[in-house]
Amino acid sequence: MGLKTVLGWILLALAIYCGLDPFNHSAIYGFPNFVSLEVKLPDSSIIPANEDPQNLLQNSDVKFVGQIQGPESLAFDPLGRGPYTGIADGRIVFWDGHNWTDFAFTSANRSECDPQPSPLAYMKNEHICGRPLGLRFDKKTGDLYIADAYFGLMKVGPEGGVATSLATEAGGVPLIFTNDLDIDAEGNVYFTDSSAQYQRRNFMQLAFSGEDGGRVLKYDPVTKQTTVLLNNIQFPNGITLSKDGSFFLVCEGSLGRLRRYWLKGEKAGTSEVFAILPGFPDNIRTNKDGDFWVALHCRRNLANYVLATWPKFRDFVLRLPIKAKYQFLIFIGGWPHGAILKYSPEGELLQILEDRPGKVVKAVSEVEEHDGRLWIGSVLMPFVAVYDLGSTTS
Repeated sequence: MGLKTVLGWILLALAIYCGLDPFNHSAIYGFPNFVSLEVKLPDSSIIPANEDPQNLLQNSDVKFVGQIQGPESLAFDPLGRGPYTGIADGRIVFWDGHNWTDFAFTSANRSECDPQPSPLAYMKNEHICGRPLGLRFDKKTGDLYIADAYFGLMKVGPEGGVATSLATEAGGVPLIFTNDLDIDAEGNVYFTDSSAQYQRRNFMQLAFSGEDGGRVLKYDPVTKQTTVLLNNIQFPNGITLSKDGSFFLVCEGSLGRLRRYWLKGEKAGTSEVFAILPGFPDNIRTNKDGDFWVALHCRRNLANYVLATWPKFRDFVLRLPIKAKYQFLIFIGGWPHGAILKYSPEGELLQILEDRPGKVVKAVSEVEEHDGRLWIGSVLMPFVAVYDLGSTTS
């Protein structure tokens, strides 16, 4: 075993051992304000320190263990059926109440897409098989819109099948890492392209580098044109429209915050920081009341503080000959516990649900509220967790 490999394991152990929140333990560590990937965030006093002392997410019901791998996004069709989800081998599957059934594909080339034992094993063929991430149904037509990490913005009809490509570039610049989307009442699609340089299978390079080539885009189904609304974003990820359609929120993954972009009113065409998050977000979804559920991969902690503050150290870790999943664990400071947040349309933190030990819920990618329950997906886990909102006691 080489010296670099040994050092990598030592760093991993330290990251896990020291995976504490500097905001809640600043007296111990004496750290200055958190710096995220060369960008200094506002004073840590405004970063939410709220916790869920009851670890309510541990009350979640874990479903479909081993039946699906990496259900990153979950969607229900206009008739309330589902969920539908995209999984690690490139399929979009549908739960019919009894079994998971193949519904759609973003790639017709399935010869190299046999199921594998872990989500990381799929990565070598993702560019061939596709990796469907964000999913949304058009409630008027029943069409399913898909953000495929490799093949761009796509659509498939209510009967499923092989999806049709809608957009693979904008402004002459190709889509490199299409991630999430939402649809307005007129059928316009708002979606994110997370990087100008790194594909999804190189997500660790993107997370570690702080590359700011991400974009937020709009696809017009009438003109079939794609325009750029926001440029130079660090790892834009989840996106959702407000209930009234006056703005959308986009998750800035590397910076751990939400940005609001105004579509209507006096501020139309401008954006602003909506909320500073206590961790690193993935997807965001609007519920029937107009509130926003935000999925967090993990909270901020000592490990990602150190990596963010010293870029050369971060780059060194990235070059170590250890597998991507261990680099990911170093970045987040240990195996990610489950955490989800609910914000009001005014940016007020309304609720936080957690499983801090990660006994039941880990590495949350998306939270979809449906019929009084939260359907919780994860790009890393082989199951879906379901949390009954009626069980919330705080």
